[in-house]
Amino acid sequence: MSYKELAKFIIDNIGGKSNVKSVVHCATRLRFTLKDASLANTDAISNAKGVLKVVNAGGQYQIVIGPDVPQVYQEVVAIGGFEALEAIEDKDAEMEDTRSPISKLLESIASIFQPIIPAITGAGLLKAVMALCSTLGWLQNGSQTYVILNAMADAAFYFLPILLAASCAKKFKCNQGTAMALGGLLVYPGLTDLMKGVAATKSAVAAAGSYEAALAAGTITEGAAEGITLFGFIPIQAVTSYASSVIPIILGVILMSYVEKFVQKICPKAVKFFFVPFFSLTIAGICTLAVLGPLGTWASDWIQIFFTWLKGTAPWLVPTVVGVFTPLLVMTGTHYGLIPIGTNNLTTVGHDAVVGPGMLVSNTAQGAAGLAVAVRSKNPDTKQLASSAGLTGLLGITEPVLYGINLKFTFPLYAAMIGGGVGGLFLGIMGVERFGAGSPGLLVLPVYLPTEQATALGYTMNNFIFAIVGVIIAVVVSFIACWIMFGIWAKNGKLDAKELGLADAAPAAKAAASEPAAVVAGGVVYAPVEGELVGLNTVADEAFASLAMGNGVAINPTKGEIKAPVDGTITTFFPTGHAIGITGTNGAEILIHVGMDTVSLNGEGFEPMVKQGDVVKRGQLLLKFDLDVIKAHNLSTVTPVVIANTDDYKSVTPAAPGTVTTNDVVINLVG
Repeated sequence: MSYKELAKFIIDNIGGKSNVKSVVHCATRLRFTLKDASLANTDAISNAKGVLKVVNAGGQYQIVIGPDVPQVYQEVVAIGGFEALEAIEDKDAEMEDTRSPISKLLESIASIFQPIIPAITGAGLLKAVMALCSTLGWLQNGSQTYVILNAMADAAFYFLPILLAASCAKKFKCNQGTAMALGGLLVYPGLTDLMKGVAATKSAVAAAGSYEAALAAGTITEGAAEGITLFGFIPIQAVTSYASSVIPIILGVILMSYVEKFVQKICPKAVKFFFVPFFSLTIAGICTLAVLGPLGTWASDWIQIFFTWLKGTAPWLVPTVVGVFTPLLVMTGTHYGLIPIGTNNLTTVGHDAVVGPGMLVSNTAQGAAGLAVAVRSKNPDTKQLASSAGLTGLLGITEPVLYGINLKFTFPLYAAMIGGGVGGLFLGIMGVERFGAGSPGLLVLPVYLPTEQATALGYTMNNFIFAIVGVIIAVVVSFIACWIMFGIWAKNGKLDAKELGLADAAPAAKAAASEPAAVVAGGVVYAPVEGELVGLNTVADEAFASLAMGNGVAINPTKGEIKAPVDGTITTFFPTGHAIGITGTNGAEILIHVGMDTVSLNGEGFEPMVKQGDVVKRGQLLLKFDLDVIKAHNLSTVTPVVIANTDDYKSVTPAAPGTVTTNDVVINLVG
């Protein structure tokens, strides 16, 4: 059963979405506050694959999921929230989110792209394969086969605004159909032709010096329009790059979401069906074409001016700046401001150092960062996506790796910008130029071979050699930087446990796995806290008492200190401080849960001494907690200590009840 199927099953069997007041999640379980708990089908939920236990206590209907609870929680919110309802927030997740505003912005953009990553990844790989086949002479440009395959490859990119509109609508809670219509507006052939015609007229007039001169030269026809207006007074800028733009449709859908909510609120119910989409599409469409869409064009114009100035002032610095900032330019669509410069350079003087070299090292650096993630990540899904997207990035198609990996995790983006900058600096110092056009990547390295014209200007084979060296520098620097940052992110608890290949706080994943359990060594587990050891079956929480979470012991603490029960790594440390997961060097996956329902304290009385990802030694202080605070809230202080991967052992034997210190063995393991 997938996360989505499980979430839908749970909602259906707790009395439907209308029976839910709120839902949050903690270390291992979904915690519903229901209007009427009697409507919940507890037996059906308890027997569902992926559910360990159901506990109805403390005014909450708790469904024990295990380590996959965040993913199931996200699906529950998505399915239960719908468009007309307020989003259900998880307060614990809010406390955990300490990212910078820039990281949050990049993550938001990446989350919009996540649903369409398969489409652009497949399209990007097809474009890369076509480029390779064309280079090797296996595929003839302009042939029927080429045209058909090119349509398949370009479709996802050409209709990118429509794909993004559907994803944005889901995120910003507005109608997907209307949003997709807005995306279709930006790529509508009639509008595109109108804008291209006007843009061509303006270009011809600018080249001739005046409208009359262009008319006399025959570069324009009588009546050719230099501008576009809507209703005769709203100016519409002729933007010809909407098909592969990102920012205009995102801004348009955000505006549409507000318009839709406003019209929903004031519109009579009898005509809502017609008027809500009418006003949403019309208002958002006009504003997008008149204001929001041209923003990217205006930014492109300023970027073009900046790089023209920079080339005249410090030409060697241009590839460095382009190498650093190309991912951000592509993300916003403003990289189109550079294309005319590069094209003009190639057509007038036969060589270009503004666009090609910097984008070459930037693209390959992005691909290298993706491959570094593929090597370091232990998550099979991430490895698969990062491998294919990283390869297409090296070949010059960066959208899959940019939106699927680099923006999602942010640190690969930083690594790619570093690698692109260093590689660009080398190319700038060496004066590397390109002598032909093509998507910047490994496949277009031949355009750095000097042409006959370039040779006459003094360029040698060193230009090609330095281009290759620059790419190698960018790839190596980006890969190493990403490798190091992966470790830093992991150490600071910024990566999901799945990316690290570490066990989470419960054995649910193993319960659902089809492969046999891994062989683990035996060993012992020391008491993590001083106090009175009791049988786990005496704990008031049924999820622990039934051993659904794994076998182990429980301790009534007499001192508010949790110490490492084994040598190992902190794999889980929730922001509230109440639950710690540690994987021992002997393979034991241990969950220490301080008190019952202490997640409700939101961290009050808890002082973590280590963080997720830290390597610890047995006896090292992990957490300080205030027993009086827990008791003051009428909560139990009993602390379960369970072996989450109990099924991996031949036997898990708890010690006999009695007083224990942190020097006493409380669990014996036989592998």
